[in-house]
Amino acid sequence: MLLIGVLLALLGFGTTPAPAATSATLTVAAAIQQQTGATGTVSGYVVGQPTATNTVVRSNFPNDYALALADSAGQTSTASMLYVQIPSGFRSAYGLRSNPSLVGQQITVTGKLAAYFSHPGLTGATAFSGGGGSDPGDPGDPSDYYAGAEGKTGAALKSALHTIISNQTKLSYDQVWNALKDTDQDPNNANNVILLYSGRSQAKSTNGGDPNDWNREHVWAKSHGDFGTATGPGTDVHHLRPEDVSVNGIRGNLDFDNGGGTVAECSGCAVDGDSFSPRAAVRGDVARMIFYMAVRYEGGDGFANLEPNESVNNGTAPYIGKLSVLKAWSQADPPDAFEKRRNQVIYDNWQHNRNPFIDHPEWVASIWP
Repeated sequence: MLLIGVLLALLGFGTTPAPAATSATLTVAAAIQQQTGATGTVSGYVVGQPTATNTVVRSNFPNDYALALADSAGQTSTASMLYVQIPSGFRSAYGLRSNPSLVGQQITVTGKLAAYFSHPGLTGATAFSGGGGSDPGDPGDPSDYYAGAEGKTGAALKSALHTIISNQTKLSYDQVWNALKDTDQDPNNANNVILLYSGRSQAKSTNGGDPNDWNREHVWAKSHGDFGTATGPGTDVHHLRPEDVSVNGIRGNLDFDNGGGTVAECSGCAVDGDSFSPRAAVRGDVARMIFYMAVRYEGGDGFANLEPNESVNNGTAPYIGKLSVLKAWSQADPPDAFEKRRNQVIYDNWQHNRNPFIDHPEWVASIWP
């Protein structure tokens, strides 16, 4: 019997072979599907630290023990993330508490394709590399741009960001027409722009003041602070967006809040006597534009000090509400590819400044807890 067992072993029978290693570098999506226990190499973008099966934090990292990878630096769904265990020998270089700037960076990891936190994962890693280069489909956060804000919170963070983003090229109101044709271009039709509230794709050439034309919507209503269309907040394309003339008129200078009746030509929008609510897909965009304006315009450059508050019917006061609703909108609707591209185009082609709340949505809660 012993001889038979030896012969079987030599022939490969009667033993359980180890899972075969995968040779090609895997995407995160492929690694999630190949949780076989085999050794694999995975390339992806660091999107945060897993702390539970369905929880990944993007800031205030508790330790250096794990990170989450995704195929896009802007991914927010944990179902599309791979949880990577970081062995002790790699924690000083790849742990997120020690290296928070790794978020958004592309890295490559080799390890065992096996669950971690009861979630598709990579354990027992034997090699890490990378940490440079951003997602080509997601411009992300140029780390040196925000160097002056590093480590700051609350009022100090707001002040640092104000200094950073105030270094901008200012446009005339006429220049805004051409800027919007660039910043809000339909990704599927270069001849069109996407209208903010209604979501309609419309020819760039139909800008104007007639019914069904599109015009320049001031998301921070220009009467809230009475800044008009003078160069400054009135021409800042970080809060100016193309919109249908009639929908723009319905929004008027209303504050933002939930609820209200339906809006013609604007599916998903709602309006009542003192507030307007955009469609769900752009509520976060609207909130982050308001937060940008509140940080950019602090009253020191000849314009009013703009601030969000908890009121509606703010009239000509330099306030807009409701803050609690805007914060909830920003959290529920994180930055998407269109919004990130828009931020990059403004930075590259027009104003040469950024909306920090698109690059770092977690800063909303730090400044307005």
